[in-house]
Amino acid sequence: MSTNAKAEVANPAQSQAPEEVAPVKGANVSGRAWKVEKGQFRVGSRAIKNKKLTSWELKKQKALEDKQFKQKLKELREEKDQIRKAKIQALKERREKSEEKERYERLATKMHAKKVDRLRRREKRNKALKER
Repeated sequence: MSTNAKAEVANPAQSQAPEEVAPVKGANVSGRAWKVEKGQFRVGSRAIKNKKLTSWELKKQKALEDKQFKQKLKELREEKDQIRKAKIQALKERREKSEEKERYERLATKMHAKKVDRLRRREKRNKALKER
C-alpha cells in the first residue's frame, strides 16, 4: 500500500465528504439536529375507534347518508322512468306497424277492386264484340 492509502485507512473521515444531515422539522440553522422527531407511541387508530363523534361530525355524517339515499332514490326513479318510456315506445311502434298493415290491406282491396272492374269492362267489351 502507498502512503496515501495508509492515510485513508487510518483516517477515513478526512477522505470522504462530510455527510449532510437531512433537514428535519425544527432543525437549527447550523444543520445539527439536537432533538430527534419522534412518532406516536401507540397507533392513532385505536383512539379514533372509540372516539365519540361531535355534533358537527354527526350532522355531516347524517347529511352524507341523506345525500346517498336521495341519489339512490333518484337512480331508481330514473330506471323506472326508462322502463316506462321503453314500454310506451314499443307500444307506439306496434300501433304504427298495425296501422301501416291496415293501410296496405285497404290499398290492396282498392287495387283489387280496380283490377276486377277493369276485367269486367273488358269482358263486357269482348261480349259486345262477340254478339255482333
